[in-house]
Amino acid sequence: MSRFVQLHVLTSYPPSNLNRDDTGRPKTALMGDALRLRISSQSQKRAWRTSDIFETALAGHIGTRTKDMGKRVHDVLIAAGVSDKNAREWARQIVGKFGKLKSDKKAEKDEDLQIEQLAHFSPEEVEAVEQLAQICATRNAGPTEEELKLLRTPRKAADIAMFGRMLADSPAFNMEAAIQVAHAITVHKSAVEDDYFSAVDDLNNGLTDKGAAHIGERSYGAGLFYLYICIDRALLVDNLGGDKTLGDKALQAFIHAVTKVSPTGMQNSHASRAYASYVLAEKGDQQPRSLAQAFLKPVKPFEGEDMLEKAVKAIETRRTNFDKVYGACADARYAINAETGEGSLDELIRFTQE
Repeated sequence: MSRFVQLHVLTSYPPSNLNRDDTGRPKTALMGDALRLRISSQSQKRAWRTSDIFETALAGHIGTRTKDMGKRVHDVLIAAGVSDKNAREWARQIVGKFGKLKSDKKAEKDEDLQIEQLAHFSPEEVEAVEQLAQICATRNAGPTEEELKLLRTPRKAADIAMFGRMLADSPAFNMEAAIQVAHAITVHKSAVEDDYFSAVDDLNNGLTDKGAAHIGERSYGAGLFYLYICIDRALLVDNLGGDKTLGDKALQAFIHAVTKVSPTGMQNSHASRAYASYVLAEKGDQQPRSLAQAFLKPVKPFEGEDMLEKAVKAIETRRTNFDKVYGACADARYAINAETGEGSLDELIRFTQE
């Protein structure tokens, strides 16, 4: 089995604001002395992990990333007839094994049941937490130190196996991500534009007030994005306890999500859903490398030229030149191109799994 699979993806998004910065404007990056639109890897992974594709294909193998597991435990205990005082104390003992607890002094409602940072609970850990809550409720006594050994090395959570997790207070139960995801950037120079808009009150008949009920501005941008992904197939299977069948299911769901699922930012305002236009997959044991350097010089089509065609050519040229300088950087390659109708997603998935 080839260890690495690398994906080079081109996706064109119409006017949108898929991933905002702290001011509400689309995220950007300066590359090759040109400003590009950018979509962070965190934004993309969140969209894939919570997509219908993952939920359907990997049911029972998705973790839960939350600070509020203590509230869930508390509710189970209360429903079983445990007093609020005991339920709160036992819930804090249980979830405190997954992260530092928030102070119970001057806390807002139920904040004392939260942990400070998000923790990614595997399905095995969620099951163990819920079972312990039921045990405590049945005997009306808190958990023992032995029962509080709830942390597990995740083996059933495909999303944790793919994207990893970090527990600062319990590093023995960390997991190294098997999939590395770059920030997507436009292959061309891009501008963030502002959309001035107004809203009209439906009950305003225009007789006494002809003005708008609200005016505002929203920022957006459009472009063709390049995304690089590196998948360590051996690590993925190892993270899943050697279950290659689950590893193949995870890889299949992941590629479907990468090619079809868009970040959710302001989708209701822009409907900026898009499928990938081009994907180049490479596999082998060679040291992985991105092809982002193909776009250090921004793509700039002239009259009659096609942006996607030029971007594909830039990727293929950079790939060929890397092979000339360093030797073959992959053992095999497969590409799909929605512009020319070449290749198929099913074949691409089979290629990555073989």
